[in-house]
Amino acid sequence: MGKASKDKRDIYYRLAKEQGWRARSAFKLLQVDEEFDIFRGVTRAVDLCAAPGSWSQVLSKKLYANDADQDDKDSKIVAIDLQAMAPLPGVVQIQGDITKVSTAEQVIAHFQGEKADLVVCDGAPDVTGLHDMDEYIQAQLLLAALNITTHVLRPGGTFVAKIFRGRDITLLYAQLRVFFRSVVCAKPRSSRNSSIESFIVCQDYAPPEGYVPTMASPPLDFSYDETNNPLTGPNRVIVPFVACGDLSGFDSDKTYPQQLDSGTDYALRKPLQLPINPPYKTALDLKHSNFYNDMD
Repeated sequence: MGKASKDKRDIYYRLAKEQGWRARSAFKLLQVDEEFDIFRGVTRAVDLCAAPGSWSQVLSKKLYANDADQDDKDSKIVAIDLQAMAPLPGVVQIQGDITKVSTAEQVIAHFQGEKADLVVCDGAPDVTGLHDMDEYIQAQLLLAALNITTHVLRPGGTFVAKIFRGRDITLLYAQLRVFFRSVVCAKPRSSRNSSIESFIVCQDYAPPEGYVPTMASPPLDFSYDETNNPLTGPNRVIVPFVACGDLSGFDSDKTYPQQLDSGTDYALRKPLQLPINPPYKTALDLKHSNFYNDMD
């Protein structure tokens, strides 16, 4: 990534630090909520692929807005990730795999047999730069998130997940439309215009009659009767697209001065929460030990 691309995102990095968010991705969920009001009536929420926890922070702020102690028995938040995550008040953490039925069972157990009103997922693979490959892997991650969502989401609930806009987005849209009455692709203002990243907002969960949740992929297999396959033909429609966020606010594709407020000195702030055990830790340790120099 070039220096110019990094500069374009600096504004949201700085705002995240100043406002106490663990990552700038918090603004993306907040802007999706501004457009779709996804937190209305939500008391039980699940954050998939949660680390480092910025979306869990947003959930905690929204669900416990009127509870200073963040101990409201009517509100529960479960965060799931393979990576360890620093604790957050009011958030139950599960270090587990979203493709396992046992993980879904743990979520239901934390909700005392109830199901979630909202499931969000900001997970994404480590991009390779090969767009076709990145889009495919992200689509598979989205389907895995959808699979566990069918286990833990109540009818009428909402599902929000990251998606890479590509040529196969209509197929993903058709699959999601099987389970939700409303499916819209949203582009938050805090997401760079040059990025293929967007977020799919699925509302009013209504699975097909007789559907049994499964961890198989794809979620529904209609190969036995091609005439009843909703993933082909006229159902492969163009996905509705909405730009969400204040259009007069900061643009993630523009560069702003470091000094945002007049009369105050710019202060460098470190990230609020560093990775506990990042996957690149081994590479860093080898670099610091001059392992790569010794190989030359």
